[in-house]
Amino acid sequence: MTRYLARAVIVLGIACMFMPSTAAGQVPPTENELLAAVAQSPHQVSNYLDLVKIYVDQGRFDEAEQMLGRALAVIRQQRMATTTPSAGGQAPVRVGGGIKEPTKIHDVRPVYPADAQAAHTQGIVILETVIGPQGNVTDARVMRSVSASLDQAAVDAVRQWVFTPTLVNGVPVPVIMTVTVNFLLR
Repeated sequence: MTRYLARAVIVLGIACMFMPSTAAGQVPPTENELLAAVAQSPHQVSNYLDLVKIYVDQGRFDEAEQMLGRALAVIRQQRMATTTPSAGGQAPVRVGGGIKEPTKIHDVRPVYPADAQAAHTQGIVILETVIGPQGNVTDARVMRSVSASLDQAAVDAVRQWVFTPTLVNGVPVPVIMTVTVNFLLR
């Protein structure tokens, strides 16, 4: 496992140098951040890296780049969670127990990508979202993937949703909530 982690750190570290967001001024993850991301989400990151290898072996470089981007997104997500305070400095709380799920007041249906329609790809994308104190979706992360294009369509739609603010002791707080987006061909 240690050898795998070291290899993943090297692959992801090199990839960070070539990713557009890094070139646009984002600081690439440190070796410790890479190790922490792989250690905290080994299945998700390793699945993406496995797909990268398969796609590269098959000469499918666009798909390889997408999967590499997803692996880096996991790392960036974990970096944000540990270094970026939420609005008001309060960490998001998870819905459940005494924390009620916010009510959706503005829904945006996802656009079904043409490539997914042509391939007859359908399924349910599960996202973990952070709803800010004002009810806007401030973050959306894929927890269960269907395909790259459906995942992106789901994230794009969910980021436009608006919810009622969640109150704790009368104060609006950010919350973490799981949502699903169903893609079904008719």
